[in-house]
Amino acid sequence: MSVQCVDIKFKEYDAELNACVNQKSLRGGQRVQAHMIKTRYLPHTYLGGRLIVLYMKCGCFDGARMVFDEMPERNVVAWTAMISGFTKSGYYIQALHLFLQMLRSGTNPNEFTYATVLTSCTNAFEFECGREIHSLIVKSPFESHIYVGSSLLDLYAKSGKIHEALVVFEGLPERDVVSCTAIISGYAQLGLDKEAVDLFCKLLREGIGFNYVTYACVLTALSGLAAFEQGRQVHGHVLRSQQSFYVVLQNSLIDMYSKCGHLVYARRIFDKMPERTVISWNAMLGGYSKHGIGEAIVDLYNKMREENKINADSTTLLTVLSGCSHGGMEHIGLKFFDEVALKCGVDLGIEHYGCVVDLLGRAGQLERALQFIKKMPFEPNAAIWGSLLGACRAHQNFRVGKIAGGHLLETEPENAGNYVMLCNLYASDGRWDEARKVRQLMKEKAVMKEPGKSWIEFGQTLHTFYAGDRSHPSKEEVLSKVRELSDRIKAAGYTPDLSSVLHDVDNEQKEKVLLGHSEKLALAFGMMNISEAKPIRIMKNLRICVDCHSFAKFVSQVYSRELLIRDKSRFHHIVNGMCSCRDYW
Repeated sequence: MSVQCVDIKFKEYDAELNACVNQKSLRGGQRVQAHMIKTRYLPHTYLGGRLIVLYMKCGCFDGARMVFDEMPERNVVAWTAMISGFTKSGYYIQALHLFLQMLRSGTNPNEFTYATVLTSCTNAFEFECGREIHSLIVKSPFESHIYVGSSLLDLYAKSGKIHEALVVFEGLPERDVVSCTAIISGYAQLGLDKEAVDLFCKLLREGIGFNYVTYACVLTALSGLAAFEQGRQVHGHVLRSQQSFYVVLQNSLIDMYSKCGHLVYARRIFDKMPERTVISWNAMLGGYSKHGIGEAIVDLYNKMREENKINADSTTLLTVLSGCSHGGMEHIGLKFFDEVALKCGVDLGIEHYGCVVDLLGRAGQLERALQFIKKMPFEPNAAIWGSLLGACRAHQNFRVGKIAGGHLLETEPENAGNYVMLCNLYASDGRWDEARKVRQLMKEKAVMKEPGKSWIEFGQTLHTFYAGDRSHPSKEEVLSKVRELSDRIKAAGYTPDLSSVLHDVDNEQKEKVLLGHSEKLALAFGMMNISEAKPIRIMKNLRICVDCHSFAKFVSQVYSRELLIRDKSRFHHIVNGMCSCRDYW
């Protein structure tokens, strides 16, 4: 066969295989391969690689492996195609084994091989493999390659090694949207929301262009911070970049506005969506749930069922149950569980049963809640016992509360919040000896309460306060304002709830401790700086304490201010001294 004839055959087969790869035509590729065998054409190594790519794209791993094993000569492209196919299909161990075989064969990886195999290092064991691959990359000429650097960055970020990720990021000779998104996403996934937003702003000033994935990551971080003004600015960037048609971005915007307390904006985006996924419905339902607007949750869920385009999933059902609980619609929630949740064909988890316990607790049916827990198909966890204990405190049921508290301390002995709840249950009824025993047990186990932290957005800046904080630049003015607010609302009937303080100190000192709670400091700062025409929005990392909740209600009533406090559990929308939680949270 002449060289010219071979070249013509190669071009024909190459063109046909490329068409099959582009169309994912497995049968077409098999016909081309059969024709090669029939004509006794020994395929060029490159064509063997194209066959491997085709088989991998079509999920035919046996076919790819057969072609690979029969290749008389394997180049880096063939090895990389095999590794890439296994990686993209989630067969990470196989991909790593192939990479090891490649090294043993004497074939040197290229930048695409390294970038591909690094994405296979997803769990703890494979992460260590990733570290070893990184050491190989350092010795190769590809350390500064953008694809390799981005994969290394992604490896460390997804493994929670954000400092290592940052070192890789800062060492990149050039940065593209992939590497920038990877580091921002890494911060956001670890809950380092402020760092994610700060880095985004820095890169924005440097002129980096972003894609819809980057914006979605930043919006997630802004949701955690509840930074409304910054969220609006990012929304503006999304609109100007003409990427707002992506469903994932619209879902992120719904979530961001909901968690910033702007349900009107969230609903506006939701209603204008030409296409909604179940995540879209869940995001909007979740917004109503956190705000305790039960009627809106039921209406929206009914609309979802009427449209009959999207099937509810376990998150949908959990959100509806939680929303009914937060919205004080316990009877509707219980009916929903009996008539819908149990018959919808979705696997119910312990969280769904936890919502039922919460619903029964809110309704004051504590004995029934205890029996429900005993009959659950799951072993009750700390969240369920904590929910029951909280209900016992609200309804002053000490018998069930003592049972719930005992299980809670046994299930989660290292969580200081559990001791606080049980201690508050005893203190609220004046059972000081039992409260002291709980405090003593807390000391013996060396359990430390997580420090309270609250923050408030003003002037496009987040101002953060800690319990007893004296680090804020305006600390003296803020503390003075807290005392002023306290004196004023005491005249209107406010009495400090000293049971919220666990320290063994006199009442005067307890009141001083209460005045230093982070949400009071943030509220005072808001009263000093935010216009009376605007609501004051405060975020807190823990559940708001009973005294701070009462304090906020009195401030709202006496000063005619609208307050919106988002704690770890839910939103507290306080207007004219009345809270949306109905004093149950």
